[in-house]
Amino acid sequence: MANHKSAKSRIVRNNKRNIINGARRSRVRTFIKKVEAAISSNDKEQAKAAFAVAESEMMVAVRKGVFMMNTAARTISRLSKKIKAL
Repeated sequence: MANHKSAKSRIVRNNKRNIINGARRSRVRTFIKKVEAAISSNDKEQAKAAFAVAESEMMVAVRKGVFMMNTAARTISRLSKKIKAL
């Protein structure tokens, strides 16, 4: 257990951030699943609409430090490639 006041504050703050980051990560994964579901049903228009939302969410997560930029770029690229192949 932490002995210093600042260390105790960091523990509290880290726990709060962990909850927030987990929620944001889960939200991004949900949007990606929606895109993949539209791709698997061969609905290009729905996939494009879901992709636009997922890409936006992914970039927000990158700005907030939840995902690395390369991870987001790779995921977006792969989804885009799958949509173009429809």
